[in-house]
Amino acid sequence: MKASSFFSKEQQAQILASVKEAEKATSGEIRVHIESTLNVDVLDRAAWLFQKLGMDKTAEHNGVLFYLAIDDRKFAIIGGAGINSKVPVGFWNEISEHLGKNFREGKFTEGLSEGIIMAGNQLKKYFPCCDGDVNELSDEISFNK
Repeated sequence: MKASSFFSKEQQAQILASVKEAEKATSGEIRVHIESTLNVDVLDRAAWLFQKLGMDKTAEHNGVLFYLAIDDRKFAIIGGAGINSKVPVGFWNEISEHLGKNFREGKFTEGLSEGIIMAGNQLKKYFPCCDGDVNELSDEISFNK
C-alpha cells in the first residue's frame, strides 16, 4: 500500500490536529513519518529519519518522531538527546504500548492521535512552552512513497 494513502485526508487532518494540540503547551517538536516498507531495523530507520528530517537540530534537542512502516506493521518513537537526557528509563514504553494495543485492534488513527497527545503531555513537564517559542519543524505528516 502507498504510504500517503494509508490514512484518509480526514484521518491525516485528525493526526495533524493532534500534533498541533500536543505542541501547544510545550517547546517540544513532534513529527509523524509514514512509509510502506522497511528493510532495516525499525529503530535504525527511525533514527536515520530523525536526522534526515532535521529533528536533531532543534534548539533544545526536544524533537519526537513517530515512525510507522505500514506494510511491515512496525513502528518506533524516537526522542532527541535533550529529551532522553531528562526523562526516566522506559519513558516511551507507555506510549508505545498504547500505540501497539490500538494498532493491533486496527485503530491506527485513534492510537496515533492519542499517542501524540500523550507525548505532548509528558513533554510539557520537561519542556514547557515559554514566551517567544517558535514552531521549529513542520507539523505535516511526511511520507516515503
